[in-house]
Amino acid sequence: MKSIRSSLYSIIWSAAIMAAASAADIGNPAPDFSATDAKGTTVSLAGMKGKIVVLEWINFGCPFVKKHYDSGNMQKLQKSYAGKGVVWVTVNSGTKASGTYLEPAEFIRKAEEKKSGASHLVIDESGAVGKAFGAKVTPHVFIVDAKGVLVYDGAVDSIKSTDPEDVEKAVNHVAKALDALLEGKPVEKAKTEPYGCGVKY
Repeated sequence: MKSIRSSLYSIIWSAAIMAAASAADIGNPAPDFSATDAKGTTVSLAGMKGKIVVLEWINFGCPFVKKHYDSGNMQKLQKSYAGKGVVWVTVNSGTKASGTYLEPAEFIRKAEEKKSGASHLVIDESGAVGKAFGAKVTPHVFIVDAKGVLVYDGAVDSIKSTDPEDVEKAVNHVAKALDALLEGKPVEKAKTEPYGCGVKY
């Protein structure tokens, strides 16, 4: 009986993983979620329908994240596209045990210290949002169009390094994808290989 129950749980779990993976495929409706941001506000994808939404996974201690924040690249993207109506959601899926989790006040403090232009700072300690999208690393970026469809999944740019000086030399995949969407065009490069530090689920 125990063996049958174990097999059944395994099948159900595998099906759930496959469903989540399918939901996070390019061209499909993005997984809806409801989470709390650092200010205590409920944030859901359904509530942002009609807007282009960027989800950025973060760990401020990761050198790949530092590359984009120390160079000002991430803040420039956040603020520039917020001015064009894009909603930018920065997500921390780290658990308390991993040491990458941030209490709400600390999350806000660090974001302000970095001069972040994110619309929301989402705390995802359960990992539900990250796993639904398949976020692997920090930074990992997903873009959802105004219809709620996932149109980009991948890296911020084309140079896998921790050197801030590489930002200017790289192709900025996120900027290109957002520019295309704002011009009513399809995203040419919808999927790239994300690079960074593993998300600490």
